[in-house]
Amino acid sequence: MTIEHHPDESMLAAYAAGVIDLGQRIALATHLHVCARCRDFVRAMERAGGVFLEDAEPRPMSADALGRTLARLDEPPPPPSPAAAEAPDAPIELPAFVRRYAFGPWRFVAPRVRMRPIRLPEPGPTRVFLLKSAPNTALLEHAHTALEMTCVLSGAFRHDGGRYGPGDFDLGDDTVRHRPTVEDGEDCVSLVAMQGDLRWKGVWGRLAQPFIRL
Repeated sequence: MTIEHHPDESMLAAYAAGVIDLGQRIALATHLHVCARCRDFVRAMERAGGVFLEDAEPRPMSADALGRTLARLDEPPPPPSPAAAEAPDAPIELPAFVRRYAFGPWRFVAPRVRMRPIRLPEPGPTRVFLLKSAPNTALLEHAHTALEMTCVLSGAFRHDGGRYGPGDFDLGDDTVRHRPTVEDGEDCVSLVAMQGDLRWKGVWGRLAQPFIRL
């Protein structure tokens, strides 16, 4: 697998620092699952963060910190969480921790395009779903109102930014306007972490806007 497109370093640094929401963490973790280069960068950022903590000025604890900690020793342990089973029909290219989330059913989005929501255990601004498009499908030209992260699991698509195949990471935001086209040969399946909405362009896009929701 040759990966040509990666998250930028500021995004990977935010992942390492734990300052992004769960939906975006899932998208980045899906890319990291197959990208050694980005994993190495994240590990370096985590080591740098550890050094920073070691050098940071210590801060005094609250006066009752010890008492509160000792009181917790008398609390009964929480019941064990049942092991989450992997969704049996989730794409094998997904990291194991993603396959353990609850998946909704596939639903129609547009001709030759379907999506399947991934139900996250906590609310947030980012929704996560699988997107499957048939070979040779040309999506309508569109723009974004906020961030959209796309991780290709299988198949490939193209737009003005280049070709995106398995393992590649594509970022859309309010400066991007493109028209992805799926390559011949097999379905293109991607994990998408999306904030905001799409704005479909052109006459057909404006007509379809009320009916196409991701």
